[in-house]
Amino acid sequence: MTPADALAWFDGLGPATVDEMSGRWRGEVVPTGHKMDPLLPAAGWWGKAFDGAEDVHPLLHGAEGRVAVNPSLLPLGLVVHLPPALVRLTFPLIRPLIATRKPQARLRMMEHRGVVSATMIYDAKPICDVFRRIDETSVLGLMDQRGAEPFFFKLTRAGSG
Repeated sequence: MTPADALAWFDGLGPATVDEMSGRWRGEVVPTGHKMDPLLPAAGWWGKAFDGAEDVHPLLHGAEGRVAVNPSLLPLGLVVHLPPALVRLTFPLIRPLIATRKPQARLRMMEHRGVVSATMIYDAKPICDVFRRIDETSVLGLMDQRGAEPFFFKLTRAGSG
């Protein structure tokens, strides 16, 4: 899918609400050629957990998403330039050092591209993930970061297939 196709798909979807985002979600990259496309799978990204509007775990890793990672400890500017094979080898080694039990983001209803939708705001990174509803069990996410192309991912409610 091209970035333009992904953006058109995103723009054609309706908003997600904060209440709809509650729970655990399994994540997958929507491949668009973005430099992060191979990195999240290489790092063992599992998904996200929304325990409430104030209690969001944006980066769950490992089997069944058992390890929450603190995004403020990830140097994204460096990581996006690493080969996926190196990320695959090193991330399991550093994951215990960057694990956390504390929420690292929150949810708000915000306008993006003319639509007010559930938006996850990272506590310590200038990044917002905006969600649009695909159906009752899945949403399309757009990671919005100043100076970067949008990164797309899909979340499916855990346990829904």
